[in-house]
Amino acid sequence: MKIAFLGPEGSYSHLAAKEFLKTEAKAEKAVGEWDECVPFRNFVEVLEAVENNRVDGAAIPIENSIQGGVSQNLDLLQDFGELYAVKEKVLRVDHRLIYKAGTPLSAIGRVYSHRQALDQCSTYLSKELPFASLRETESTGFGIARAVEDETGKSAAIAGAHTENIRSGFVMSEECISDEKNNYTHFLLIKKGENTLPKTSNRVFFSAVCPHRPGSLLALLQIIAKHGINMTKIESRPVKNRPGDYRFFIEAECDLGSKEVQDMLAAIRENTLECKLLGAYCHEAE
Repeated sequence: MKIAFLGPEGSYSHLAAKEFLKTEAKAEKAVGEWDECVPFRNFVEVLEAVENNRVDGAAIPIENSIQGGVSQNLDLLQDFGELYAVKEKVLRVDHRLIYKAGTPLSAIGRVYSHRQALDQCSTYLSKELPFASLRETESTGFGIARAVEDETGKSAAIAGAHTENIRSGFVMSEECISDEKNNYTHFLLIKKGENTLPKTSNRVFFSAVCPHRPGSLLALLQIIAKHGINMTKIESRPVKNRPGDYRFFIEAECDLGSKEVQDMLAAIRENTLECKLLGAYCHEAE
């Protein structure tokens, strides 16, 4: 079993991939000799690895409790036609500052991390490092790599408290520096093919594009309500190359294997321009 993630090692995506690998190995009742988590440079490469059968699955973040949906990954999951979300994992986000030992905060001129980590620590950064330049990287792991390259001590990184094997001479802050301490990110395990979807679930994830006319979104919501199904979230994204059209990403509290859900999806397909099943899984409480 191989699980792809946004590298390098030490990122939250890596942590989620390891958790998914444990549950997958447990389901198969054995840990294989070749089980591993495989890093990639960006989320496009992560999902391409699943599509091209280079790996068995991928761990991607889909929503943060503070910043909402991860727009890029919503769009990618929509675009990759044969990929589906089959499991969910909720991780607590505990951001820490990583910097050279003995360096006063006033001497740090650059802070590297993923955009979301920088945004989620904005109050701390404004207060403690007001003159530091914030440098966006593709992941928190890449941020650490950039910071430790600078042995002058003028660079720091923001990464998770779970981060291990920090380079000698660098230390991690003792306390969480996130603006909101109760911060969680939802990850999905992505696999290829409808046959990988669970037979039963308590969440179904799908997208729909409504006709561009008054009341079309209301009509979509009424279909869901008519079948006695509770929505747990809804988010809109512009449809590429079609100005004015929006795609709604919807998660609902229901069982994919039930007749109600199949009837609901059939009705939505009949009354919208597009409808795509994106996944089904069991929700993990935060």
